[in-house]
Amino acid sequence: MGTKEYRLGFRGDIEGLRAVAILLVVAAHAGVPWLAGGFVGVDVFFVLSGYLITGLLVQEMVGSNRLDFLTFYVRRLRRLLPALLVMLLVTCLLAAQLLAPVEQRGQASAAAMAAVWLSNVHFALAKLDYFSSGSESNLFLHTWSLGVEEQFYLLWPALLLAIFIGRSGSKNFARLKVAMFIIFLVSFVSCVALTKLSPQMAFYMMPMRAWQFSLGALVWLQFQRDGNNNVGPYVGNVEYKGLYLAGWAGLGLIVGAGLLLNANLSYPGWWALLPTIGAGCVLAAGHSRSMAGVSRLLSWGPMQMIGRISYSWYLWHWPVLLLGRFAFGVNSPGYRAVEVLVSLVLAIASYVVIEAPIRHQSGWLTHRRAALIGAAAIMVAANVGSIHWFNQASDQMVSPATQRFTRAHMDAPIIYSQGCDDWYQSSRVNICAFGPEDARHTAVLMGDSIAGQWFPAVASAFHRPDWRLLVLTKSACPMVDVSFFYGRIGREYTECAAWRAASLSQVAAIKPDVVLLGSAASNGFTESQWIEGSSRVLNVVSPVSGHIYVLRGTPSLPFDGPDCLAENQGRPKWLSALRTCSAPLSNAHADMVFHWLQRATSRYGNATAMDLNDLVCPDGVCRAELQGKIVFRDSQHMTASFSESLGKAVEQRLAMDQLSSGQGDSATTH
Repeated sequence: MGTKEYRLGFRGDIEGLRAVAILLVVAAHAGVPWLAGGFVGVDVFFVLSGYLITGLLVQEMVGSNRLDFLTFYVRRLRRLLPALLVMLLVTCLLAAQLLAPVEQRGQASAAAMAAVWLSNVHFALAKLDYFSSGSESNLFLHTWSLGVEEQFYLLWPALLLAIFIGRSGSKNFARLKVAMFIIFLVSFVSCVALTKLSPQMAFYMMPMRAWQFSLGALVWLQFQRDGNNNVGPYVGNVEYKGLYLAGWAGLGLIVGAGLLLNANLSYPGWWALLPTIGAGCVLAAGHSRSMAGVSRLLSWGPMQMIGRISYSWYLWHWPVLLLGRFAFGVNSPGYRAVEVLVSLVLAIASYVVIEAPIRHQSGWLTHRRAALIGAAAIMVAANVGSIHWFNQASDQMVSPATQRFTRAHMDAPIIYSQGCDDWYQSSRVNICAFGPEDARHTAVLMGDSIAGQWFPAVASAFHRPDWRLLVLTKSACPMVDVSFFYGRIGREYTECAAWRAASLSQVAAIKPDVVLLGSAASNGFTESQWIEGSSRVLNVVSPVSGHIYVLRGTPSLPFDGPDCLAENQGRPKWLSALRTCSAPLSNAHADMVFHWLQRATSRYGNATAMDLNDLVCPDGVCRAELQGKIVFRDSQHMTASFSESLGKAVEQRLAMDQLSSGQGDSATTH
């Protein structure tokens, strides 16, 4: 039995707005430096969905006094599911060939959730592990927004029906507007509050994004004129002029957000108002009698083409960018540009072969119940297949061929298992002590995990009867007295500032003979922040310490070391030859940071900036494996076993014999 299909009518400006959104997202993910805030394109998609879905559902309720839930869900699945499943299948097959087993596990679990539209919940509830690969390396991270959309589709029809049509069967537009406004307020306030308290929940969970959908709904409701299914514009000159200006202002807010925002902000929160209000203004401008201004710009032919393939491009761009990096180990702008073009070609093919033909197939609606059951069965099958992949990867991890690389990931200094490092969980100072309590000399190793990775080498160097070694570390907490936003937790790292101040006070009270301070060079501080922030730290410990060594941040690889070795072991020889597990030591930014540290330490007679990187990367090349030892346990931290092997060299650099005889100030450095 056929069903009547309700449509809002084609609007070129909406297709163009989709193009703006996808271009922003792709640019941000491809690393275009001046569009780091392009992730706001997803916010635009949410507003568009609220506008379009509300319009379709209200039209149906006005026309038939009811909602056909089954037809609505089948249409959504017909529109979104086939292209998603093809992307999941192809990406999983390639990942199984290109990635190490330990990497495959994380990808498989995300794929399993993406197959049933729950990847946003998966990423929201994911437990942060400082020493694991970040979610930014997950091939299916982008599907979080699809999960939000599908959960919106699941709940929105019933909500609108309950609000719009009363018990008496009467339709009430005013009541629906009030309800949408209440949803907007409650959801927005919750979003802002959770952005501070639990950024992941605010970012990924649908209820905290409902205000964006409801704003789209409010725009549509504002421009419906009567209860007879007539939806149209205001036609007065004043209204037209206001809409014309609103359109340009809206586009400015969207693009401005893409230009001004970046990942070092607590998002969504208040900042999400920029693209959200902007999208609402552009949608409102499209209701003017004359399609002028922004609406005409967005209706331009090339924008229409990009808008049509926006869903397919969204599906493919992120996996292609990551798979290219996994395959070749290169992340240069040139490579990313090629990967973007490849994803665009795949998007066009997906639209032409899958998306466009299937979305017009009438069989889905003719056999709605069978289509729904079939779609659900395929989703479950994809979920089960991903779980099977996860189990296979787990089995491979314990095989003799890969155990060596698996163990390397866990080859961290014992200070972490002893509770010396509390990361962001608290600001407590946990001092771990090694050596005799009555030792004549005391050394302190203090800093972030980059300092902590040197513990095995430093412990070996200070393993003497007359020395006691104290370790104070907090992961991701640099020895630079500057407050900063920490992307891994989505907020300012206040625990770091409190811990650093308390730790420095305790070190000053101890009055150690030697202090070694270490920080990652990748912290995005300015020149003045590095110099002055380091000086504020040295101001506390320099007057009461013998000699202070500020360690240069160790180099990082553009890939995970053990995973690269494991990947190459399991690949065909021709593919392994394309990617060597090594990288040049030279890094302009790291060189500059070390120069700034030298300037800071030059202010103090007992402080020296020490460069040990030639021990980690001899001959100017950083290798994942060196002389039979795996050097890195991830992309930037040394394995404990390799660090320990450097103990003798570190002892020589520190001139331990001179330090033990009280002549530490004359020690030389490399």
